[in-house]
Amino acid sequence: MRSACFTGHRRLNEDSTILSQRLYDILEKYLTDGLTDFFIGGAVGFDTVAALTVLKLKEKYPFIKLHLVLPCPPEEQSKYWSDSDRRQLFEIVSAADSVEQTAPHYNSDCMRKRNARLVEGAEICFSYYNENKPYNENKPRSGTGQTVRMAQRKDIEVINLYR
Repeated sequence: MRSACFTGHRRLNEDSTILSQRLYDILEKYLTDGLTDFFIGGAVGFDTVAALTVLKLKEKYPFIKLHLVLPCPPEEQSKYWSDSDRRQLFEIVSAADSVEQTAPHYNSDCMRKRNARLVEGAEICFSYYNENKPYNENKPRSGTGQTVRMAQRKDIEVINLYR
């Protein structure tokens, strides 16, 4: 079993359908190298695109697994989301092969724990990360950047799809 994690911005700067097709094509190539397990954090934006893309791949390759790693219960995570984003999250939760939470309730550390869990067993990290955003070590600007740095510190290959 080989596994990958996904991390990315909530706001996409390209059409999600085009991004999903690009990701589909890339992931399909990695399946031939034995990649079977995909860990995704369940946020809006890139996480949603990645989860829906893995589910689409699963139709053709039923042996692959989608694992959701949520920072807290989905009801709390999506509390301030739009109705359509919330519905989509619950559809993904229902279709996932496994769902775990890094905290029983939202707290100040649950996102960092979720990000650490995503990279824990990953061999590859697929990201959608604008590397040109300013970074302040004392106040990281994004969970995406935090997750990418965690992966890099563990010498995990990071494939950035941001354009």
